[in-house]
Amino acid sequence: MSNFEIKTHNVGRTYTKPHFFILNKGLNSGKPLENPCPNCFVITSQTEEDKNTVFYLCYSLYLGRYFKPFLKGSVILFITINDCLKLLKTAHLKHINNRSKSNNNLNKVKFIEEKEKILKEQLKLINQLKVAFIRSNF
Repeated sequence: MSNFEIKTHNVGRTYTKPHFFILNKGLNSGKPLENPCPNCFVITSQTEEDKNTVFYLCYSLYLGRYFKPFLKGSVILFITINDCLKLLKTAHLKHINNRSKSNNNLNKVKFIEEKEKILKEQLKLINQLKVAFIRSNF
């Protein structure tokens, strides 16, 4: 039995259980989000640990472009809730069956994500320094 539920998010609704959101329209369909947007699904779980596991599992699927074959639509691409659920359950079952290797891979993805955030912050500071340097010389 899975330890998460997926539903369509209604704007303005709040959730008490640990949760995150998945974008369901556009080329970034399948991207997990911390904050809601109008076109997203919500995934709720019983514990924070389950939420984090499913979040990084979803993030890994998004980075690996596993959602792309499920995209439908001619103008605005989207993924259905059933396709998203099917993909997540399949990946979750594989994760459960090979827990040690999967946990190691998810930890590596978390580590890389943290390093990426640090680098983005450093680039932001470098750009601010560049602007300050240029402004002080003119």
